[in-house]
Amino acid sequence: MSDKHVHVGGIDCGSDQLFLISGPCVIEEESLMMRTAERLKDISRRLGVPLIFKSSFSKDNRSSLDYYQGPGLEEGLRILEKVKSSFELPLLTDIHYPTQAAPAAETVDVLQIPAYLCMQTELVVAAAKTGAVINVKHGQFIAPDNMIKPVQKIEASGNDRIILTERGYTFGYNDLIVDPRAFMLLAQPGYPVVFDITHTIRKYGIPSKDPRGGTRQYLSVIARAGVAAGVDGIFIEAHPNPPEALCDAASQYELDRLEDFVKPLLDIHNLVRAQSLR
Repeated sequence: MSDKHVHVGGIDCGSDQLFLISGPCVIEEESLMMRTAERLKDISRRLGVPLIFKSSFSKDNRSSLDYYQGPGLEEGLRILEKVKSSFELPLLTDIHYPTQAAPAAETVDVLQIPAYLCMQTELVVAAAKTGAVINVKHGQFIAPDNMIKPVQKIEASGNDRIILTERGYTFGYNDLIVDPRAFMLLAQPGYPVVFDITHTIRKYGIPSKDPRGGTRQYLSVIARAGVAAGVDGIFIEAHPNPPEALCDAASQYELDRLEDFVKPLLDIHNLVRAQSLR
C-alpha cells in the first residue's frame, strides 16, 4: 500500500485494493470502443476490481508513417467522453505535446506521459498544471530511481496527484526486460505504482501486426511476478480482436479472456497484502 493515495474518480489508487487500467491501445471506431468499455465495466463489476478505461487519441511514436496513429485530439476526446458518460468510467489517455494537456484534462481523469517523453520538462509541467492525475511511465533509458526527477517537476508545479508505471528497460535489441527491483525503487517517493504488462512483451522494431511483434506466452509469469512484488495497479491493453487491432496487435490481450487472466492476479495481490499486515 502506498503512502500517498491518489483518487481517480471513485478509485482509491494506493489502497489495499488492486486496480486495473485497461482498454484498446489506440482509439478505433466508436462502436468497437463502446463494446469494449461495456465488457470491461462488466469484468470490473464481476471481479470487484476498480477500472480506469485507457485509450490513446494519438500514438506519436509509431515506427512508420503507414501505421495508424489514432483519430486525433478532437475526435478522440469526443469518443472518450461518450465512453465516460455512458459507463461512468474514469479515463486515461496519453498526451505528447504541452498544448494537448489542457483540452485532454477537460475530458479525462488521468494524463499519461509516455515513457519516451518522461523527461520532457515542458510536457510534464503543462500536464501537472492542469490539476489532473499524472501517470508517468518509466522511460526505458533511465534508472528507475531517477524517476524521482519528473516526480519533483510535477510536485514543484503544484500537483501531488501522481502515479508511476513500470514497463521494463531496454536490453539487447528490440526487447524490454522487467527488473523487479524497479517496483521497489519506483515506490520510494510514496506514490502508487502500476505495472504495464502488455507493453513489456512487445518486440520493438517488428510490425505490431506481425505475430512475432509480441511474446504473449510470457504474459502470465511476468504479470504474476509484478503483482507478487506488491504493485498497486496493473495496466493491460485489451481488444475484442487483437489480430485486427490497429495498434500493438501482437501484444494486446483478448478481451474475452481478460477476466480469467486477472482472477489469479487478484488472488496473489490479496495474499501479498495479507502477509504485509502480519
